[in-house]
Amino acid sequence: MAVPFRRTSKTRKNKRRTHLKLTVPGMVACPDCGEQKLSHRVCKACGSYKGKEVVNK
Repeated sequence: MAVPFRRTSKTRKNKRRTHLKLTVPGMVACPDCGEQKLSHRVCKACGSYKGKEVVNK
C-alpha cells in the first residue's frame, strides 16, 4: 500500500480546504422598518415587500 513520503504541511492542507466554509446569506435592511431581512423576500418584522404591505402584522 502506498504511504506518503512526507507529511502534508498545515499550509498545504489549509490551501486545499479553502472552499470548505459556510457562506452568510445576503441580508439587506428593510426600507420600511430598517430590520435585517433576506433580499427578495417579505420582511418578517413589518410584513412589507417593495414598499407595500403584504402580510398584516
